[in-house]
Amino acid sequence: MGFTRYATAHWEGNLKAGQGRMSTPQSGLFEGQRYSFNTRFGEEKGTNPEELLAAAHAGCFSMALSFILEKAGFTATRIDTRAEVRMELGEAGPSATGVLLKVQARVPGIDAAQFAAIADNAKANCVISRALALPVSLQAELLD
Repeated sequence: MGFTRYATAHWEGNLKAGQGRMSTPQSGLFEGQRYSFNTRFGEEKGTNPEELLAAAHAGCFSMALSFILEKAGFTATRIDTRAEVRMELGEAGPSATGVLLKVQARVPGIDAAQFAAIADNAKANCVISRALALPVSLQAELLD
């Protein structure tokens, strides 16, 4: 049985002067969070799509790592993950060119080689890692 998760975005204006709002209605985590060119490419406070992608990847990876450790007979007492989405500005415009996952964990009874192998498995198999390689579908409707 499948299920759907969603978020919404609203944008008004052109790229540099315009602004938008993003919301996560299912969880209620945030409603109408401001984003703009300057929150994305500058230093203005607010969120941006890449930050949210990084948060999703860090959370997904941490849960996958915990699950795979458990399957191998280990229980992590602490997992801290930082996901860094690398952005490059090229001729075609900005592109996300990769994600660096940095994890620190406390796992009693595991050695470094076992942990590295399990972490690599979690990196390859967490939902967000796999999603980054999925095709994207589109439904587009022009309003009057």
